[in-house]
Formats: sequence, structure tokens, C-alpha cells
Amino acid sequence: MKELCITSRSCSVLLDPEGRYQAGEKRDLFLNGEAWGTEYRSVTSLFDLEPDTEYTLESRTEEGKTESLSFRTRKELCTLDVRDFGAKGDGETDDTAMLQAAILCCPEGGRVLIPPGTYATGPLFLKSHMTLEIADGATLALLTDRKRFPVLPEIIPADNPEGEVLMGLWEGDSEEGFASALTAIDVTDTAVIGEGVIDGRGGEGDWWVEPRVKRIARRGNLLYTQRCRNLLFQGLTFLNSPSWNLHPAYSEKLDFIDLQIRAPWDSPNTDGFDPESCRDVRLLGTEISVGDDCIALKSGKIRLGKKYHRACENVEIAWCAMLDGHGGVTLGSEMAGGIRNVKVHHCYMRGNDRGLRVKTRRGRGKDGVIDDILFEKVQMDGVKMPLIVNSMYFCDPDGHSEWVQSREKKPVDETTPRIGTVRFEQVEAVNCKACAGYVLGLPEQPMEHIALKDCFFSFDPEAEALVPVMAEQVEPCRRRGMILKNVRKVTLDHVRYEGVDGDWIDAENTEEITEQ
Repeated sequence: MKELCITSRSCSVLLDPEGRYQAGEKRDLFLNGEAWGTEYRSVTSLFDLEPDTEYTLESRTEEGKTESLSFRTRKELCTLDVRDFGAKGDGETDDTAMLQAAILCCPEGGRVLIPPGTYATGPLFLKSHMTLEIADGATLALLTDRKRFPVLPEIIPADNPEGEVLMGLWEGDSEEGFASALTAIDVTDTAVIGEGVIDGRGGEGDWWVEPRVKRIARRGNLLYTQRCRNLLFQGLTFLNSPSWNLHPAYSEKLDFIDLQIRAPWDSPNTDGFDPESCRDVRLLGTEISVGDDCIALKSGKIRLGKKYHRACENVEIAWCAMLDGHGGVTLGSEMAGGIRNVKVHHCYMRGNDRGLRVKTRRGRGKDGVIDDILFEKVQMDGVKMPLIVNSMYFCDPDGHSEWVQSREKKPVDETTPRIGTVRFEQVEAVNCKACAGYVLGLPEQPMEHIALKDCFFSFDPEAEALVPVMAEQVEPCRRRGMILKNVRKVTLDHVRYEGVDGDWIDAENTEEITEQ
């Protein structure tokens, strides 16, 4: 066992390092000798602990294997109960002011407790050096009238090296946006924990109606951070976001542990977890099922990437489950600041359109470099296209233009992005549909290196033909192997497959293929 995080009232633990989202076998847990419950997942969390207290957690498998972990919870100055500030929690009274007052009044090292109840609320703004606990049985139910939401300006002129302060972001650009259910601007050393629910009620208002139309401001998120450091989000359930669910931006040292993120499969642009230009990020033990990409790492569209040169980097995603969404784990397409040093491991995916996905396009710029990416020990079931690299993604108003979609070489210049090395190791995908992998690099800037090691792919015998990547001039395919276009180096090391129709490798403008 391994400790993942500790607060004054909670602890998250890795029970099975070699499991995926589900552990290899269930474990009975005992806390200080008392039965605590049975856990089937690799990551679990303990809540309702006492501050500054020693605990010993013991796990026992059916086969009799026993492990133990001792830890001490953090100190806590005091607890502020939102009910003492006038919050009703009756699901009807607008509790926004009362909840916000408790947060603003919390002294450094204190905790704000939201006890069981349903709290109708607008966006809440976090502050530094505190813990917000949303207890089991407590729901923050977001108001549905957008006219009652604060608006974050896109940029504010400032006397700093950039000449501006970023506030509102929308799909990689600075733009006016509604504040999010939980909004953190320049916040440090804060934890939001608990087994409660944050419900954006996206389908109850007009958030999902004509979602691309800007009405007053762009749709907000359930969580948005800007220029934050040392934040923890643990144990919570996020439901039905107006737009992206969790959108940390330009922040660092962030932990997201043991979360549930859900939205209907047909809800528009409800990405689960989209860190943008963040560094030192961990997403562990989390289940995501949404209407768009489950996870999408980003770093700005054009202007912000060029101005701030802020990559999304040093990211670990592990022991997570990505169910249904369009993409399991996606890099891009807004990646003008670059994406690097990313490790995705011990994860499970089921029913996604595309599993492990890289997407970019001409125009993202020379700083838009994706490199040093490792996908390892990932299991997939029923994922239509497990491995995708697409350098001609047809996003943005000009996405279908000849310049973006041309298969002819264009000049390599300030607008040209680059994909370096992406590795896939011990990836197992069963019941695939269209192909095992599809790489579409740029003719003028081919993908540098794709490497597969100890991977296995098998296909659904009833699969229908599908278009594997979102680009022009791509034919539907069915039960195909690796389709490679514009790649400098391909390494296939002990890659096995079953049920492929035709040749395993279909390569075009690929300089070097090594297979063993």
C-alpha cells in the first residue's frame, strides 16, 4: 500500500499498484483494528477522520495477503459549518451568499464543512490555505439561470511582463466566460474534499441548447483554476457540467484523486478533465463517463501558446477508468504551448470512440510540440480505434480548408506544429472496430517516432466500417491493423493481433519501420 494524499480529515491510498481502475482482487479494510469496508478498486479514500491523529489501515485479500499502512492526519485550526452562516440546504433557498461567506471567513488552516443537504448555489470562489469539505449526502446544485452568474473578463490590462492578466478562457483562447461552480483564481494550498456531489444541472437550464452560441458569456465549468498552486480535489462526484467539467489552467502542483465525473453521453462538450498549460498534475483513481473527451490535455490555441510558451507538462494519469466518451485520453488539439512528459498508466477504457489520441493541425505553431509521451499498461474493451495520431484535425472555422487538409507539403514555418516520440507499452485492446492504430502526420513535418511494445489487439467480428480520424479524405475502415501516413520512424516490438483483415501494416511516406 502507498499513501497518495493526506488532509486533516481524509487519506487516499493506493491498494493495488498493478491493478487498473479495478484492483486485481478485492480487499477487506480495517482502520485501527475496526472493519472499514470492502474495496474493489486500486485507489480508495478514507473520510470522517479526526485531525492530528495516528491511524493504521490494514488490507486483507481473500487469499490471506495482509498489508498495513500507518499515517497521521494533518492539524486543523477550526471548523466553520455553513449552517451557522445561514445556509439552509433545502434545495430551494439560494445559499450562494451564505456558502461564500463561510469560505471568506475561514482562517488559515481551517475547514469549511458543508453537511448533508442540497444547497442551491451560484458559483463559489475558493481562497488560499483552507479545506472545503462537501460531506457525504451534501449536494451543491448549481443554479440554472445564467443571468445570476458572475462573468470572468477575458483579459485585464496589467503592469506585468505580459501586460495582461488572464481570467476567462474558452477552448484555448482568452474570452469572457461564466464563473464555474468552484472557481479558484491565484489560490494556494487549498483542498476540496469529501464524498459529496457538485451537480451542474446542465440539462435543466439552457446550457446544452445551441452550446456554441455565446449568450452573455461562454459556458462555465464545474471547476476552474487560474494561476493556482498546491491544490487537492479528493473524493468528490462532479455531474452534468454546463461545459467542460474540470478545467485547471496555468496552475501547478495539482492533485485530483478518487473522483467521479459524469455527464450524459450526448451532452455537448462536457469533457471530463482538461488541464490547460498546467504542470506537475496527478489524476489518480478517477472514473469518467461524459459526452466528449474523457481527458484532454491542452496548452492554448494560437495566441496564448505563442505569448506564454506554457506547456502542459509533467502529468501522471493512473488507475483511472474512461468510459464511453469520444476520446479516452487525448492530447490537443489546442496545444500551441506544447505537451510533454506525460505518463498514462494502469488505466481501463470501455466503449470510447478513440482510446489514446493525439490531435493537432497546421496553425498551432512551432511551440506546439508534443513529445515524451508514454501510454503504459492500458486495457481497452470495445474501443473503436485504440491508437490515433491526427495532424489534420478539422477543428476551428478554417478546419476544412485546403491549407489545413492538404496532403501536399507546405512550408515549415512559424505555424507548423510537431509531434515527437509517443510510446505505447503493454496496451491490450479487445473488440476493436475500425483499426488498431491510425497515424496521419504532416507531409512537411512527419511524426518523428511511434513505438509499440508488448501490445495486443483483437477485433469485433461484427464490426462495421468507421472513419478512424476526424480529417478530410479519410476512408472508412474495418478490422484494419496499423495505418501509417507521414511518419519518420516506427518501432513494433512484440506486437500481437487477431482478426485483422488484410495486411497488418499499411504505410505511406514512412521512412523506417522496425518490427520484431
